[in-house]
Amino acid sequence: MHIPDGYLSPATCGVMYAASAPFWYTATKKIKRELTSRTVPLLSIFSAFSFTIMMFNAPVPGGTTAHAVGGTLMAIVLGPWAATIGVSIALLIQALFFGDGGILAFGANVFNMAIILPFVGYWVYRLVSRGASQDSRRLWIAAAIGGYVGVNAAALAAGIELGLQPLLFHTANGTPLYCPYSLSQSVPAMMLAHLTAAGVAEAVVTGGVVAFLQRVMPYILELRGRKEVSA
Repeated sequence: MHIPDGYLSPATCGVMYAASAPFWYTATKKIKRELTSRTVPLLSIFSAFSFTIMMFNAPVPGGTTAHAVGGTLMAIVLGPWAATIGVSIALLIQALFFGDGGILAFGANVFNMAIILPFVGYWVYRLVSRGASQDSRRLWIAAAIGGYVGVNAAALAAGIELGLQPLLFHTANGTPLYCPYSLSQSVPAMMLAHLTAAGVAEAVVTGGVVAFLQRVMPYILELRGRKEVSA
C-alpha cells in the first residue's frame, strides 16, 4: 500500500499532507495525556512490529504494494490516536531509510495506513466486541474483522488516490502525467490484492495477537479498557 513518489501529483501530495496534519497534531496532544510509563514501551514495540510486517509486501499493478500493517492491533491496545503516531513513525523510517513509500507521498501513505486504517479497524472492533468480556472469544474475532475491514478501507483510499491522477493531471492530448491507471483499474487492483491476501494476513495477525494477549497477558488489553471507563 506504500505509494512511491511520481505516482501522485505534487498538488495531491500537498492536499494529503494537509489532511494528515490535524490528525498528527491531535494525536500528539492526546498521547501526551494518555500514555504512561507502562504504555510508552508498548507503543515502541507495536511500532516496530508494524514496521517489520510492512516490509513483507507484494507489488500491485498501479504503483503500490499489498501487505499487512498492524494498525488495528495497535489501536485496540493503545487507542487509534496512538496508532496514528506509531504507524506514522514506522512509515517515516521506511521512506527515509528503505525507499519504501515516497517522501512527497508520505502524507498520503500516512492518511491511508496511519489514519483511515486504525480508526476504521478500531471502531469495527468496538462495534463487534460490544459487551464482550475480556476473556470472550468474540474479542479476538472482532479484532480479526476490524483488521480485515481496516486494511481494505485503506487500500480503497489508495486506489482512489491513484485512480484520480489521470483524470485530474494529464497533457492536452490526454496522456497522464503521474499514475497512468484509471479508477476502473487502480481500485480493482488494490481491492483484489487486499480482499484476498493482505486483508487475510491482517486479520490473522490482529486476531492472533489479541487471542495470544487474552491468554498470556490480559492486562495489556485491559489497559485500554480502563482508560475508556475512566474517560
